[in-house]
Amino acid sequence: MKTIQLLLISITLTLSTSAYAQPDYYMYVSDAGGFNNPPWQILRYDLDGSNPQIFIDNEFFVGEGVGWPQDILFLEDQNVVLISNLVGNRITKHDASTGAFIEDFATVDGGPTRMKIGSDDLIYVVQWSNSNNKVLRYQQDGTFLGEFTDEGVPTSVGFDWDSEGNLYVGSYGTHKVTKFDTNGVSQGLYISSDLAGPTNIQFESDGNLLVLNWNVGNIKRFDTNGDLLEIFTVDVSQPEGIAINPVTGNYIIGNGGPAQIDEFQPDGTFVGSLVTSGAGGLIQPNAVVIRDATFSVKEHSKKKVMVTPTMGSIFQLNMTEIESILDLNVYNIMGQLVSSISLEDSYWDAHTLNEGVYIIRGKTADSYFHQKIIIKK
Repeated sequence: MKTIQLLLISITLTLSTSAYAQPDYYMYVSDAGGFNNPPWQILRYDLDGSNPQIFIDNEFFVGEGVGWPQDILFLEDQNVVLISNLVGNRITKHDASTGAFIEDFATVDGGPTRMKIGSDDLIYVVQWSNSNNKVLRYQQDGTFLGEFTDEGVPTSVGFDWDSEGNLYVGSYGTHKVTKFDTNGVSQGLYISSDLAGPTNIQFESDGNLLVLNWNVGNIKRFDTNGDLLEIFTVDVSQPEGIAINPVTGNYIIGNGGPAQIDEFQPDGTFVGSLVTSGAGGLIQPNAVVIRDATFSVKEHSKKKVMVTPTMGSIFQLNMTEIESILDLNVYNIMGQLVSSISLEDSYWDAHTLNEGVYIIRGKTADSYFHQKIIIKK
Protein backbone atom coordinates (compact mmCIF):
# COMPACT_ATOMS: atom_id res chain seq x y z
CA MET A 1 0.00 0.00 0.00
CA LYS A 2 2.82 2.38 0.92
CA THR A 3 4.52 1.60 -2.39
CA ILE A 4 1.36 2.52 -4.33
CA GLN A 5 0.96 5.76 -2.36
CA LEU A 6 4.58 6.73 -3.04
CA LEU A 7 4.10 5.96 -6.73
CA LEU A 8 0.96 8.13 -6.88
CA ILE A 9 2.77 10.97 -5.11
CA SER A 10 5.67 10.65 -7.55
CA ILE A 11 3.35 10.76 -10.58
CA THR A 12 1.48 13.76 -9.16
CA LEU A 13 4.70 15.66 -8.52
CA THR A 14 5.96 14.85 -12.01
CA LEU A 15 2.78 16.12 -13.65
CA SER A 16 2.73 19.23 -11.50
CA THR A 17 6.37 19.96 -12.23
CA SER A 18 5.82 19.48 -15.98
CA ALA A 19 2.85 21.84 -15.98
CA TYR A 20 4.76 24.40 -13.97
CA ALA A 21 7.87 24.05 -16.14
CA GLN A 22 6.05 24.83 -19.37
CA PRO A 23 7.07 28.45 -20.10
CA ASP A 24 4.81 31.05 -21.66
CA TYR A 25 7.45 32.13 -24.19
CA TYR A 26 10.64 30.86 -25.76
CA MET A 27 13.59 32.96 -26.85
CA TYR A 28 15.40 31.81 -30.00
CA VAL A 29 18.90 33.10 -30.77
CA SER A 30 20.93 32.61 -33.94
CA ASP A 31 24.57 32.09 -33.01
CA ALA A 32 26.97 33.37 -35.68
CA GLY A 33 29.83 31.56 -33.94
CA GLY A 34 33.00 32.26 -35.88
CA PHE A 35 31.17 34.31 -38.54
CA ASN A 36 32.65 32.82 -41.76
CA ASN A 37 33.72 29.72 -39.87
CA PRO A 38 31.83 27.26 -37.65
CA PRO A 39 30.60 26.46 -35.10
CA TRP A 40 27.09 27.78 -35.83
CA GLN A 41 23.81 26.99 -34.10
CA ILE A 42 20.30 28.12 -33.26
CA LEU A 43 19.66 28.12 -29.52
CA ARG A 44 16.40 28.14 -27.59
CA TYR A 45 15.94 29.47 -24.06
CA ASP A 46 12.99 30.10 -21.81
CA LEU A 47 12.11 33.80 -21.75
CA ASP A 48 14.14 34.35 -18.58
CA GLY A 49 17.22 32.84 -20.24
CA SER A 50 17.04 29.52 -18.41
CA ASN A 51 16.86 26.00 -19.82
CA PRO A 52 19.13 26.45 -22.87
CA GLN A 53 18.72 23.93 -25.65
CA ILE A 54 20.24 23.50 -29.10
CA PHE A 55 17.39 23.90 -31.58
CA ILE A 56 19.48 23.49 -34.76
CA ASP A 57 23.01 22.19 -34.29
CA ASN A 58 26.34 22.87 -35.97
CA GLU A 59 26.25 19.45 -37.63
CA PHE A 60 23.32 20.54 -39.76
CA PHE A 61 24.99 23.75 -40.94
CA VAL A 62 28.30 22.11 -41.79
CA GLY A 63 26.63 19.10 -43.39
CA GLU A 64 24.38 21.24 -45.59
CA GLY A 65 27.12 23.66 -46.60
CA VAL A 66 25.41 26.66 -45.01
CA GLY A 67 26.27 28.78 -42.00
CA TRP A 68 26.69 32.15 -40.33
CA PRO A 69 22.94 32.02 -39.52
CA GLN A 70 21.29 35.42 -39.63
CA ASP A 71 17.56 35.66 -39.00
CA ILE A 72 14.85 33.39 -37.63
CA LEU A 73 11.33 33.67 -39.07
CA PHE A 74 8.47 31.47 -37.84
CA LEU A 75 5.52 30.77 -40.15
CA GLU A 76 3.17 29.49 -37.48
CA ASP A 77 0.29 28.45 -39.71
CA GLN A 78 2.68 26.13 -41.57
CA ASN A 79 4.53 24.99 -38.42
CA VAL A 80 7.83 25.88 -40.09
CA VAL A 81 10.70 28.24 -39.34
CA LEU A 82 13.01 29.87 -41.88
CA ILE A 83 16.72 30.45 -41.24
CA SER A 84 18.70 32.85 -43.45
CA ASN A 85 22.29 31.76 -43.98
CA LEU A 86 25.00 34.12 -45.18
CA VAL A 87 27.40 31.24 -45.84
CA GLY A 88 25.85 29.25 -48.67
CA ASN A 89 23.45 32.05 -49.70
CA ARG A 90 20.38 30.02 -48.76
CA ILE A 91 17.24 30.33 -46.68
CA THR A 92 16.47 26.92 -45.18
CA LYS A 93 13.11 25.64 -43.96
CA HIS A 94 12.78 23.65 -40.75
CA ASP A 95 10.11 22.08 -38.56
CA ALA A 96 9.09 24.79 -36.10
CA SER A 97 8.72 22.33 -33.23
CA THR A 98 11.85 20.23 -33.63
CA GLY A 99 14.20 22.28 -35.82
CA ALA A 100 14.52 19.37 -38.27
CA PHE A 101 15.52 20.40 -41.80
CA ILE A 102 12.74 20.12 -44.37
CA GLU A 103 14.04 21.72 -47.56
CA ASP A 104 15.48 24.91 -49.00
CA PHE A 105 13.09 27.86 -49.05
CA ALA A 106 15.17 30.03 -51.40
CA THR A 107 18.61 30.74 -52.79
CA VAL A 108 19.66 34.37 -52.41
CA ASP A 109 22.77 35.19 -54.44
CA GLY A 110 23.45 38.41 -52.54
CA GLY A 111 23.55 36.67 -49.17
CA PRO A 112 20.31 36.81 -47.11
CA THR A 113 20.46 38.59 -43.76
CA ARG A 114 17.21 39.87 -42.22
CA MET A 115 13.72 38.58 -43.08
CA LYS A 116 10.36 40.08 -42.14
CA ILE A 117 6.73 39.67 -43.10
CA GLY A 118 5.11 42.84 -44.46
CA SER A 119 1.53 44.00 -44.12
CA ASP A 120 0.86 42.31 -47.48
CA ASP A 121 1.83 38.93 -45.92
CA LEU A 122 4.84 38.67 -48.22
CA ILE A 123 8.32 37.88 -46.93
CA TYR A 124 10.88 40.65 -47.43
CA VAL A 125 14.59 39.78 -47.48
CA VAL A 126 17.59 42.12 -47.44
CA GLN A 127 21.02 41.18 -48.79
CA TRP A 128 24.64 41.57 -47.69
CA SER A 129 26.19 41.96 -51.14
CA ASN A 130 27.83 45.23 -52.18
CA SER A 131 26.47 44.89 -55.72
CA ASN A 132 23.42 42.60 -55.74
CA ASN A 133 21.46 44.12 -52.88
CA LYS A 134 17.91 45.19 -53.65
CA VAL A 135 15.19 44.15 -51.21
CA LEU A 136 13.57 40.89 -52.38
CA ARG A 137 10.02 39.57 -51.91
CA TYR A 138 8.67 36.05 -51.61
CA GLN A 139 5.32 34.44 -51.10
CA GLN A 140 5.19 32.31 -47.99
CA ASP A 141 5.37 29.12 -50.05
CA GLY A 142 8.78 30.23 -51.38
CA THR A 143 7.61 31.64 -54.73
CA PHE A 144 10.01 34.42 -55.71
CA LEU A 145 8.26 37.67 -56.64
CA GLY A 146 11.34 39.64 -57.63
CA GLU A 147 13.00 42.82 -56.45
CA PHE A 148 10.89 45.25 -54.45
CA THR A 149 13.15 48.30 -54.22
CA ASP A 150 14.35 50.34 -57.20
CA GLU A 151 17.78 50.81 -55.61
CA GLY A 152 20.08 48.54 -53.69
CA VAL A 153 21.47 49.06 -50.21
CA PRO A 154 24.89 47.46 -49.69
CA THR A 155 25.63 45.25 -46.68
CA SER A 156 22.03 45.41 -45.47
CA VAL A 157 21.55 43.97 -41.99
CA GLY A 158 18.46 45.74 -40.63
CA PHE A 159 15.15 47.02 -41.97
CA ASP A 160 11.73 48.04 -40.72
CA TRP A 161 8.56 49.91 -41.69
CA ASP A 162 7.12 53.11 -40.22
CA SER A 163 3.43 53.49 -39.34
CA GLU A 164 2.66 54.70 -42.88
CA GLY A 165 4.19 51.67 -44.55
CA ASN A 166 7.42 53.27 -45.74
CA LEU A 167 10.41 50.93 -45.72
CA TYR A 168 13.78 51.78 -44.16
CA VAL A 169 16.94 49.80 -44.84
CA GLY A 170 20.21 50.15 -42.94
CA SER A 171 23.67 49.67 -44.44
CA TYR A 172 26.33 48.25 -42.17
CA GLY A 173 29.15 49.17 -44.53
CA THR A 174 28.15 52.74 -45.46
CA HIS A 175 26.75 53.61 -42.00
CA LYS A 176 23.48 54.98 -43.43
CA VAL A 177 19.74 54.29 -43.52
CA THR A 178 17.77 54.67 -46.77
CA LYS A 179 14.03 55.34 -46.98
CA PHE A 180 11.72 53.77 -49.59
CA ASP A 181 8.04 54.55 -50.15
CA THR A 182 5.27 51.95 -50.11
CA ASN A 183 6.03 51.07 -53.75
CA GLY A 184 9.74 50.52 -53.12
CA VAL A 185 10.86 53.80 -54.70
CA SER A 186 13.87 55.35 -52.98
CA GLN A 187 13.26 58.57 -51.08
CA GLY A 188 16.94 59.11 -50.40
CA LEU A 189 18.93 58.89 -47.19
CA TYR A 190 16.98 59.03 -43.95
CA ILE A 191 20.04 58.87 -41.68
CA SER A 192 23.38 59.91 -43.19
CA SER A 193 25.54 60.43 -40.08
CA ASP A 194 25.97 59.42 -36.42
CA LEU A 195 26.10 55.69 -37.25
CA ALA A 196 28.93 53.17 -37.14
CA GLY A 197 28.13 49.71 -38.49
CA PRO A 198 24.34 49.65 -37.97
CA THR A 199 22.78 46.21 -37.61
CA ASN A 200 19.13 46.07 -36.51
CA ILE A 201 16.83 49.05 -36.82
CA GLN A 202 13.43 49.15 -35.12
CA PHE A 203 10.64 51.70 -35.08
CA GLU A 204 9.01 52.46 -31.75
CA SER A 205 5.33 53.19 -31.18
CA ASP A 206 5.95 56.95 -31.09
CA GLY A 207 7.69 56.92 -34.48
CA ASN A 208 11.24 57.15 -33.18
CA LEU A 209 13.84 54.75 -34.54
CA LEU A 210 16.33 52.65 -32.57
CA VAL A 211 19.56 51.72 -34.36
CA LEU A 212 22.09 49.19 -33.05
CA ASN A 213 25.66 50.27 -33.79
CA TRP A 214 27.90 47.21 -33.95
CA ASN A 215 31.25 48.91 -34.55
CA VAL A 216 31.24 51.31 -31.60
CA GLY A 217 29.07 49.43 -29.14
CA ASN A 218 26.05 51.65 -28.60
CA ILE A 219 22.39 52.02 -29.51
CA LYS A 220 21.02 55.35 -30.73
CA ARG A 221 17.53 56.78 -30.92
CA PHE A 222 16.52 58.99 -33.86
CA ASP A 223 13.40 61.15 -34.22
CA THR A 224 10.80 61.02 -37.00
CA ASN A 225 12.97 63.27 -39.17
CA GLY A 226 16.00 61.01 -38.88
CA ASP A 227 17.81 63.36 -36.50
CA LEU A 228 19.72 62.01 -33.51
CA LEU A 229 17.72 62.30 -30.30
CA GLU A 230 19.97 60.53 -27.83
CA ILE A 231 22.22 57.60 -27.14
CA PHE A 232 19.92 54.88 -25.85
CA THR A 233 22.75 52.93 -24.17
CA VAL A 234 26.49 52.33 -24.30
CA ASP A 235 26.22 49.18 -22.17
CA VAL A 236 26.63 46.91 -25.19
CA SER A 237 29.44 45.58 -27.37
CA GLN A 238 28.77 44.40 -30.92
CA PRO A 239 24.97 44.68 -30.50
CA GLU A 240 22.88 42.61 -32.89
CA GLY A 241 19.40 41.17 -32.48
CA ILE A 242 16.48 42.96 -30.84
CA ALA A 243 13.06 41.89 -29.60
CA ILE A 244 10.42 43.14 -27.17
CA ASN A 245 9.81 41.24 -23.95
CA PRO A 246 6.07 40.42 -24.12
CA VAL A 247 5.83 40.36 -20.32
CA THR A 248 7.75 43.49 -19.30
CA GLY A 249 7.63 45.54 -22.51
CA ASN A 250 11.41 45.98 -22.26
CA TYR A 251 13.88 45.52 -25.09
CA ILE A 252 15.83 42.26 -25.34
CA ILE A 253 19.12 42.82 -27.17
CA GLY A 254 21.99 40.60 -28.28
CA ASN A 255 25.28 41.75 -26.72
CA GLY A 256 27.93 40.16 -28.92
CA GLY A 257 31.14 41.11 -27.14
CA PRO A 258 30.46 39.19 -23.92
CA ALA A 259 28.19 36.67 -25.73
CA GLN A 260 25.05 37.40 -23.74
CA ILE A 261 21.46 38.59 -24.13
CA ASP A 262 20.55 41.71 -22.14
CA GLU A 263 17.33 43.47 -21.19
CA PHE A 264 16.81 47.24 -21.21
CA GLN A 265 13.93 49.44 -20.19
CA PRO A 266 12.45 51.68 -22.92
CA ASP A 267 14.49 54.62 -21.58
CA GLY A 268 17.73 52.65 -22.01
CA THR A 269 18.21 51.64 -18.37
CA PHE A 270 20.01 48.31 -18.11
CA VAL A 271 17.85 45.72 -16.32
CA GLY A 272 20.14 42.70 -16.40
CA SER A 273 21.35 39.78 -18.49
CA LEU A 274 18.73 37.18 -19.42
CA VAL A 275 21.41 34.98 -20.96
CA THR A 276 24.67 35.39 -19.10
CA SER A 277 28.01 35.28 -20.92
CA GLY A 278 28.30 32.09 -22.94
CA ALA A 279 25.31 30.38 -21.31
CA GLY A 280 24.10 27.45 -23.39
CA GLY A 281 27.27 27.65 -25.49
CA LEU A 282 26.39 31.02 -27.01
CA ILE A 283 29.31 32.58 -28.89
CA GLN A 284 28.03 35.46 -31.07
CA PRO A 285 24.33 36.39 -30.90
CA ASN A 286 22.86 37.58 -34.17
CA ALA A 287 19.05 37.43 -34.20
CA VAL A 288 16.81 37.33 -31.11
CA VAL A 289 13.21 36.14 -31.61
CA ILE A 290 10.50 35.67 -28.96
CA ARG A 291 7.83 33.04 -29.60
CA ASP A 292 4.75 31.94 -27.70
CA ALA A 293 5.77 28.57 -26.25
CA THR A 294 2.37 27.00 -26.83
CA PHE A 295 2.94 27.17 -30.59
CA SER A 296 5.73 24.62 -30.18
CA VAL A 297 3.47 22.05 -28.49
CA LYS A 298 1.37 20.76 -31.37
CA GLU A 299 -0.35 18.00 -29.44
CA HIS A 300 -1.78 20.48 -26.94
CA SER A 301 -3.38 22.66 -29.61
CA LYS A 302 -6.62 21.74 -31.36
CA LYS A 303 -8.62 23.55 -33.99
CA LYS A 304 -11.81 25.26 -32.90
CA VAL A 305 -14.09 27.80 -34.57
CA MET A 306 -14.04 30.52 -31.93
CA VAL A 307 -15.02 33.46 -34.14
CA THR A 308 -16.91 33.94 -37.39
CA PRO A 309 -16.42 34.71 -40.22
CA THR A 310 -12.88 33.57 -41.03
CA MET A 311 -12.22 36.67 -43.14
CA GLY A 312 -13.16 40.28 -42.42
CA SER A 313 -12.52 43.01 -39.87
CA ILE A 314 -15.47 42.46 -37.48
CA PHE A 315 -15.62 38.99 -35.94
CA GLN A 316 -18.48 37.48 -33.95
CA LEU A 317 -17.53 35.40 -30.93
CA ASN A 318 -18.91 31.85 -30.94
CA MET A 319 -20.16 31.84 -27.36
CA THR A 320 -20.83 28.09 -27.31
CA GLU A 321 -17.31 27.21 -28.45
CA ILE A 322 -15.57 29.63 -26.09
CA GLU A 323 -17.60 28.76 -23.01
CA SER A 324 -14.62 27.15 -21.27
CA ILE A 325 -12.00 29.53 -22.70
CA LEU A 326 -10.08 31.50 -20.06
CA ASP A 327 -8.37 33.96 -22.41
CA LEU A 328 -8.38 34.66 -26.12
CA ASN A 329 -5.31 36.18 -27.77
CA VAL A 330 -4.40 37.11 -31.32
CA TYR A 331 -0.96 36.43 -32.83
CA ASN A 332 0.61 37.27 -36.14
CA ILE A 333 2.04 34.41 -38.15
CA MET A 334 5.45 34.98 -36.58
CA GLY A 335 3.99 34.02 -33.20
CA GLN A 336 4.02 37.55 -31.80
CA LEU A 337 1.11 38.61 -29.58
CA VAL A 338 -0.64 41.55 -31.26
CA SER A 339 -4.03 41.78 -29.52
CA SER A 340 -6.35 40.25 -26.93
CA ILE A 341 -10.08 39.64 -27.31
CA SER A 342 -12.43 40.43 -24.45
CA LEU A 343 -14.58 37.45 -23.53
CA GLU A 344 -17.21 39.82 -22.18
CA ASP A 345 -18.02 41.16 -25.65
CA SER A 346 -19.99 39.40 -28.35
CA TYR A 347 -17.75 40.63 -31.17
CA TRP A 348 -14.17 41.72 -31.86
CA ASP A 349 -13.25 44.73 -33.97
CA ALA A 350 -9.92 44.12 -35.75
CA HIS A 351 -9.65 47.46 -37.57
CA THR A 352 -6.52 48.45 -35.63
CA LEU A 353 -4.51 45.55 -37.09
CA ASN A 354 -2.99 45.41 -40.56
CA GLU A 355 -4.57 43.21 -43.17
CA GLY A 356 -3.15 39.70 -43.25
CA VAL A 357 -3.20 36.24 -41.70
CA TYR A 358 -3.48 35.88 -37.92
CA ILE A 359 -3.94 33.07 -35.43
CA ILE A 360 -6.45 33.24 -32.59
CA ARG A 361 -5.33 31.20 -29.60
CA GLY A 362 -7.77 30.18 -26.87
CA LYS A 363 -6.62 28.76 -23.55
CA THR A 364 -8.63 26.52 -21.22
CA ALA A 365 -7.57 25.08 -17.89
CA ASP A 366 -5.77 22.15 -19.52
CA SER A 367 -5.40 22.77 -23.26
CA TYR A 368 -5.13 25.25 -26.13
CA PHE A 369 -7.21 25.84 -29.22
CA HIS A 370 -6.37 27.77 -32.35
CA GLN A 371 -8.09 29.24 -35.39
CA LYS A 372 -6.56 30.90 -38.44
CA ILE A 373 -8.30 34.05 -39.69
CA ILE A 374 -7.65 36.67 -42.35
CA ILE A 375 -8.15 40.34 -41.54
CA LYS A 376 -9.46 42.10 -44.62
CA LYS A 377 -10.81 45.66 -44.46
